[in-house]
Amino acid sequence: MLKKISRAFALLMLPFIASLLIRLIYFTNRKIFNAPKSIGDEPIIFACWHGELLMLPYLYKFYRKKAHAKVLISPHFDGKLISKTIKYFGLDTIAGSSNRNAARVLIQAMKSIKSGFDIGITPDGPQGPRHKVADGIIVMSQKTKTKIVLVRIVPTKFWQLSSWDRFVVPKPFGILNYYASEPINLEDMELEEARAFIEKKLENYEV
Repeated sequence: MLKKISRAFALLMLPFIASLLIRLIYFTNRKIFNAPKSIGDEPIIFACWHGELLMLPYLYKFYRKKAHAKVLISPHFDGKLISKTIKYFGLDTIAGSSNRNAARVLIQAMKSIKSGFDIGITPDGPQGPRHKVADGIIVMSQKTKTKIVLVRIVPTKFWQLSSWDRFVVPKPFGILNYYASEPINLEDMELEEARAFIEKKLENYEV
C-alpha cells in the first residue's frame, strides 16, 4: 500500500519537477546544432540512444514549431515518469517495448505515422543491450516508407548514471552539442545491413 502511495505521489510531482530541470539545463547551456536546417514536412522517425534522450524534446522543437509526435516509451514505472514528463513539451507517447507487446506497439506506431505523426524512438531501449539497434525501428521505417533522422546529444559537462544505458544528465553552464542526420531512407537495405548502418553512424557521430 505504501509503495502504491509513494508511486502515485512520484507520478504527480516528479514529472513537473523534471520538466523544469530540463528547461533549466537547456537555457543555462550554450547550444550548437550540427544539423540540417530543414527535414521537410513529411512524418519522420527520430532516433537517439536511450541514454541521451533527456534533451531530445529541444532537438524536436528545432524542426517542428508545433509538436505533433508520439514517443515509444516503456510501460514500466520509469517509462510512466518519462511519459508524463515529455507531455509538458507537447509530446504524446505509445506505451510498449521490444520485449512486451512488440507487435501491437509497432502497429500503433505505423498507424500514427500514417496519421501524420512523427515518431520518437530509442533503438536500443528500453532495456538494452546498450547501443545495439533492435528490429523495430527498421521494420517501422521500411513498412511505412518513412525516413529516419539519427540524433546524438553530447554535452560537454554531465553526470552519467550507472544504469544499463549509462544515462547522461547534462550539467548547467556547459555546451549541448546536438547532432542530427539528413533524413535517411532504409527501403533498399536488408535488416542486418540497416542495423549495422544505423549503429555505425550513431557510434561515430556520423549523423
